[in-house]
Amino acid sequence: MGSEEESTVKEPLDLIRLSLDERIYVKLRSDRELRGKLHAYDQHLNMILGDVEEIVTTVEIDDETYEEIVRATRRTIPFLFVRGDGVILVSPPLRTT
Repeated sequence: MGSEEESTVKEPLDLIRLSLDERIYVKLRSDRELRGKLHAYDQHLNMILGDVEEIVTTVEIDDETYEEIVRATRRTIPFLFVRGDGVILVSPPLRTT
């Protein structure tokens, strides 16, 4: 019975608790996205992620054609502290049962 209670989701933060030591997706303000292994978090959604891939999307307007130019810049970061007030969305790993 104890292990069943540990794997159930009753509150939103339970879903994050179940994602500890797994790769998650985090969408941040200012068009930033992160994918990394969740090592720790708190009730404010401050998180410590490891083996992080960061994607920053920028949109520029061409001066001559006025077309939007979308650029995605990627980088990898070994460890990252994410401040919770910048978090828009947290997606746990896909679970198939």
